[in-house]
Amino acid sequence: MYHIALSTSLAVLTLIAGVAHASPGVVLQRRSVTPLTASQLGSLAPFTQFARAAYCPTAELQSWNCGEACAANSDFEPTLVGGDGNDIQIYFVGFSPSQQSIIVAHEGTDPTQLLSDLTDVDILMGNLSPTLFPGVSSSVQVHEGFRDEHALTATTILTEVQRLMSVKSTQSVTVIGHSLGGALAELDALFFALNLPSSTSITAITYGTPRVGNPDYAALFDSRVPNFRRVDNELDIIPIVPGRFLGFQHPHGEVHILSPGNAVSCPGDDDATDPQCQILSVPNIAVGNILNHLGPYEGVFIGTIFCT
Repeated sequence: MYHIALSTSLAVLTLIAGVAHASPGVVLQRRSVTPLTASQLGSLAPFTQFARAAYCPTAELQSWNCGEACAANSDFEPTLVGGDGNDIQIYFVGFSPSQQSIIVAHEGTDPTQLLSDLTDVDILMGNLSPTLFPGVSSSVQVHEGFRDEHALTATTILTEVQRLMSVKSTQSVTVIGHSLGGALAELDALFFALNLPSSTSITAITYGTPRVGNPDYAALFDSRVPNFRRVDNELDIIPIVPGRFLGFQHPHGEVHILSPGNAVSCPGDDDATDPQCQILSVPNIAVGNILNHLGPYEGVFIGTIFCT
């Protein structure tokens, strides 16, 4: 039933994908993919489990007792947990001694919660808030549903991150999310880059993330968040929506899982030239597989029923 509900809740969003390789005038220079080593793939595992944990009930996150997802990062110290999975996606903030970093993670879409579904299908683009994103040009446009959802928690999360940076004497911040949570993590990464000291080391790792903004947004993100990995899995259709013909474009950092233990790093923004990258692997939703959205991401499935 969960798989059926997921497909239904994302149907409107995926239908607008259209022909995924219809790019709005952006010509990418041809560059080759780079295979990831077993060590590089393995290094993503802790972050995959953080993304998985974000789907768990808030009471379990507060005590960091959410089964395998929490056990995989057993030394993590949660300091702020919020959201309800409906009006506001569940999120948590805390410190990971093993990663020596503050961790911020966001839940993705729960198809049983209507408001989060509506956030996904609100595909109009608009400007970022000049209060939250100071100095950003009006040419930078983002998905209004993702933008408005992000704004609900941005200030609260920033305050806790600033407190932890002082308490833990760290300048490392890592943001993580899957699906809608990946879009929120992407916006968080840019938000932190604009509002934290320039000495802050910001890492962003997302899974199965839809496109968030236009080419100007992607260029700004590339310049401000160089340490970014957006992982997409096999024939997942969510990373190809909303369609590029609507003016959306991913930033850099694509890691495409081709099969278990086999992944490549794709060059540029929204690589449309390499057959091993997402666009040519999934040129339209008819050849995609929505179940790949849930995983496995190197053996880990992510979603509401996989939080334990």
